Amino acid sequence: MSSILLLREELAARSDLELRALFTERPDLISPTVPDFAALAARACARVSVQRALERLNRPQLQVLETLYLITNTDTGHGASGRELKRFINGGTLVAIERILGTLQKLALIHRATPPETAQPGHHYVLPVSSLHHVIGIYPAGLGRSYTELARLLPSFGPRAVIIAKELHTAGITTSQASTPMDAALLLQHRSEQAESVAALLRGAPERTHELLARFGDWAMGAVPRAQRTVSLAHPHTLEGPVDWLLAHGLLVPLDAEHVELPRSVGLALRGGKIVENFLLEAPAPTLPATSVLRRRNAALGAIENTLRLCREALLLMDKQTLATLRSGGVGVREMKRIVDGLGTEFSEAAFVVELCAAAGLIRLDVDTSTWVPDASEWLGLPRQEQWMWLVTAWLTNERASSLVGQPVPGGRGSSASGGNAVVNVLSAEAHRADAPAIRARVLELLLELTAESTSAEAGTVDPATAPVIDAAAILERSQFSQPRLSRRFSKLVPGILEEAAALGLMGSGALTPLGAAVASGQADAAADAVDTLSEHLPAPVEHILLQGDMTAVAPGYLTPQLSERLRQMTDPEGQGPASTYRFSTESIRRALDAGDDAASLLEFLAQHSATDIPQPLRYLIEDTASRHGQLRIGHHSSIISSNDEQALTQLMNEPRLQHLGLSRLAPTVITSTAAPRVLAASLREMGLSPTLDPEPTAAARNRPFQTSASRMPSYTAPSGVPDTADVEAQVALLRGHRLHSPANTPPSAAAMAPELSLEILHQAIRLKVMVSMNIVDSTGNSRVEILLPVSISGGRVRVFDPAKETERVLSIHRVVDVELLEEK
Repeated sequence: MSSILLLREELAARSDLELRALFTERPDLISPTVPDFAALAARACARVSVQRALERLNRPQLQVLETLYLITNTDTGHGASGRELKRFINGGTLVAIERILGTLQKLALIHRATPPETAQPGHHYVLPVSSLHHVIGIYPAGLGRSYTELARLLPSFGPRAVIIAKELHTAGITTSQASTPMDAALLLQHRSEQAESVAALLRGAPERTHELLARFGDWAMGAVPRAQRTVSLAHPHTLEGPVDWLLAHGLLVPLDAEHVELPRSVGLALRGGKIVENFLLEAPAPTLPATSVLRRRNAALGAIENTLRLCREALLLMDKQTLATLRSGGVGVREMKRIVDGLGTEFSEAAFVVELCAAAGLIRLDVDTSTWVPDASEWLGLPRQEQWMWLVTAWLTNERASSLVGQPVPGGRGSSASGGNAVVNVLSAEAHRADAPAIRARVLELLLELTAESTSAEAGTVDPATAPVIDAAAILERSQFSQPRLSRRFSKLVPGILEEAAALGLMGSGALTPLGAAVASGQADAAADAVDTLSEHLPAPVEHILLQGDMTAVAPGYLTPQLSERLRQMTDPEGQGPASTYRFSTESIRRALDAGDDAASLLEFLAQHSATDIPQPLRYLIEDTASRHGQLRIGHHSSIISSNDEQALTQLMNEPRLQHLGLSRLAPTVITSTAAPRVLAASLREMGLSPTLDPEPTAAARNRPFQTSASRMPSYTAPSGVPDTADVEAQVALLRGHRLHSPANTPPSAAAMAPELSLEILHQAIRLKVMVSMNIVDSTGNSRVEILLPVSISGGRVRVFDPAKETERVLSIHRVVDVELLEEK
């Protein structure tokens, strides 16, 4: 019977509490809502849904499911009980296996099976859903495929199997001889199913053969040079080494010129008949070194201060000169070198800072100029603890992995300024990872889990003044147990995520900080308390500067946002570090005057915030620049020049060097220009004039809504995968409305089940090589029933053999209304 039909009956018989538990563990089943149990069963058996469910299983759950898959047959309906599974799982108890089977059945990954005639009373037989065949992978439990499957899929192996069987028969190793590829494959398979036979055969193997076979302990495929070499038992003197010997005896099957596969029966024999050799219900506890709590705190605070400083300085650098992008996308190496030199740091750290600023919205891409420009005035005005929270929230939700920057581009795409191998550029599309937020959240959860285990009261000898140091190896080891099917995706990103977490103060000296624990827990109150604690530990910002005679000002620490912003208007920052240097110049003073200041207000501001007297050269510079400032005024809306000196405007109109500005006189005291205001101002200053540049229009003047820090700050919700309670209750209520008194009387929803059910039957018919009755709808809407033999399915099409016409055809699956098996073998 179909998996979908069997599962529909089981789901309909579940209580509301059991349905809620299912939807909590598999939220994709109700996104969007399903109308009835038939549709729910069809979705639960869909490949994508089963794939997501497998990603949430831990190692023992996956081991039990893989063992069940290997010893059962969904096509024939032959299931297995927990007692039968126990025979193939080394170290597994019947109680533990039965408990895991119950969990898998609650997750709708397995369903009940009809007990065989020889079944003992009280035994519970189950089968995996049929779509597991397409999801579980080519090597479940690390075991290869059967000889018969390899002979069917590999055209080169069938004739080779016949030769191997003949040579084995001649050598007296086998008792019969096969003439067809499938018979030869069955012979090789039967020979290797007995562990004693394989062991006896290996006793005559060359040296290092056992060492070579041990490399196939966890995976059935391996790389071997010249794997399709010609070897023969008829000429044993030509067999050089263990690889030749194994190929000649059929214990390794060549896949292509460079790879071989260990057949399933051989792998099982080497494992002593056990599918699972090491079955553990609990994850092994790693041995973690420790660091002092004081060192952890100091490292975290130092990292936070450094990251905030680098972000601020990167924004200032991009304010001076925007960050240009490449035609292929992203920021090139040359542009990044300017940022690296300006920050005085390593490339990887500078790349992380730029990526973080983009994720936080502190820089934006100007589509007109294809450059990244700062948009961070709001962030710069916030207290540092709120700046930190803004950055952390953006990092958690960022669908990019900055640690991929500088690594080779998958598939060789992209560009490299150095002319070498293409690498991932900063802010390029190649660094996009839609699963990055989920992986970060999971890494933080594992950090919290390992920290809690190491500091639990059960440890007994834990020093409260120390904290466990957790590295990438410990995280990957735990992820291989908790979510083994995701461990490969984790392996590439985990080291970079830990480095980024350390840069944000979520880790310090390799240990999870209280800030990191608050963020990992996803509790808003704990995070808010952690932010308050951060404001207490960070050094208080200073509100004074030191003016020097060389036209510079030194900030003896981090300035308040207001003082920093005002000082940035009238100076040009120089150097790096908390004690930054700011230089005064004619251009910087003119910039402050353009913003609306005058000499008196500038001198008053400096006198108020300087711990030293204003040097006389600086006072002269401000007063002299202000005295020559403002004789001409330039407006932004249409590049307007206005002046009370009509003669001066006449001279401008007649000046040949200004003809490219498109000057036009509107009134005796007003001239317009087609050039941009800043271009116009630069041209007039080149002539020795000192025009006033009116301030640019505000956000409100440009009809843009004003955004507060709360509206612009990225919001974060931990991607726990748990659906909303209201959605679960609504789905349960909808299903309850379609539930009849007897689950057996619940009519299936043909529209909901038809696609998945038809695919399931077609795949089953292909594996069993049986005919089916197909109801097909043509382009005019007319339907017809045909007797066909399905051959293969790919790309939404099914290739069939028509025995009546003795031809092959290709049909679109969406035109197949119904499929029914006609016979079974």
